[in-house]
Amino acid sequence: MALTKPLQKKPKKSRIRRMSDWLHLWLGIASGLVVFHLGITGCIFAFQTEITALLHKKEMFIKVPKNQQTLPLSTLKKVAESALGGKKSINYISTYKAPDRAWEFGTYKAGDPKAFWYFDSIDYYDLVLMNPYTGQVTMVVDHKYGFFDIIKMLHWSFLINHPIGQQIIGWSTFIFVFLLISGMVMWWPKNLKKSNFDKSFKVKWKAKFKRVNYDLHNVLGFYVMIICLMLALTGMVWTFQWFQATVYVVASRSITPPVKANIKSDSTKTVSSIPFDIAFGVAKIKFKDFDRIGMSPAEGGTATIYATGYHGDETFWNFDVLQFDQYTGKLLDRRNQNEKNAGEALIGMNYDIHVGAILGLPGKIMAFFGSFIAASLPITGFIIWWGKKKKKNISAPAEIT
Repeated sequence: MALTKPLQKKPKKSRIRRMSDWLHLWLGIASGLVVFHLGITGCIFAFQTEITALLHKKEMFIKVPKNQQTLPLSTLKKVAESALGGKKSINYISTYKAPDRAWEFGTYKAGDPKAFWYFDSIDYYDLVLMNPYTGQVTMVVDHKYGFFDIIKMLHWSFLINHPIGQQIIGWSTFIFVFLLISGMVMWWPKNLKKSNFDKSFKVKWKAKFKRVNYDLHNVLGFYVMIICLMLALTGMVWTFQWFQATVYVVASRSITPPVKANIKSDSTKTVSSIPFDIAFGVAKIKFKDFDRIGMSPAEGGTATIYATGYHGDETFWNFDVLQFDQYTGKLLDRRNQNEKNAGEALIGMNYDIHVGAILGLPGKIMAFFGSFIAASLPITGFIIWWGKKKKKNISAPAEIT
């Protein structure tokens, strides 16, 4: 005969847990589109260096002559400025230790600082790639309208130059951090029985769509939680000054900002040689074990020439800085990476952590999948909510024979 199976009441959730679940739902719905946007643009940007090198291999990698003697940097700088029409001054140069890499000569000028949109806030942002042995220009790039540059600015602020763009991004990221933590609380298995273990750590691919979607949200969300937290927290460092200051204070254990040396050039002294070439020659000696050297010409009467030595072909956190007199090329100051306090070092690592470059290709792969799954969470979460909304509470009869 057929009997009605007695209903088993689920354990009542605590008030804090109910509030956490409610906030997880509605904050997730409120920030979902922004989180999806950040995840997708983050995925696209993750391998921008590798994709660019693949598409422009001939322009970025050059034939090395037998003598490997490069032209004077000042001469190459003039060639780059000529390639840009002679009206733009090169303000940053990247040279590489690898002999087969083209050198990069960049120029940037800000546009209207009050402009609402990104494109109006930049007058120009160009890059000239050049063979340092022959002075041949291999490519001129307009970074203002470059594909990955637009992706980066979409990720940064929706292409909005007004502070509201970053505030929307920042607070949505802040909410995402809460969603990750509250989601972890919701995911946490009550015990480690095999059934709960499988439910929490495995996607049941052969189940119906509803169950697969639920697993994609919960299980994949668990696996990338640490990666997503790192992506979110490093993003917040740029958005909120208070958060960056907190990171600095916690890491350095000091509320005192780092002291910046006031180094100036002496305009009363001159030399017959070109100071910029002298400075670069000294930088090559001082940075002989570094992978690339960045040179910035002096801008202003007492300003100095900067030379930055980087460890790694594309990371930015591990660097030393030299300052030279712009009139004589004399070395005036050096600041090494190991002289920075923990707060300075951590803030300096922020970009490389955010894009995964600090761990090389494995880090980029983790950043890619973390961003991809982060983009999927609002979608799978919305489907879960929509399914529960339509679900009918029906008690099923149990057959006893």
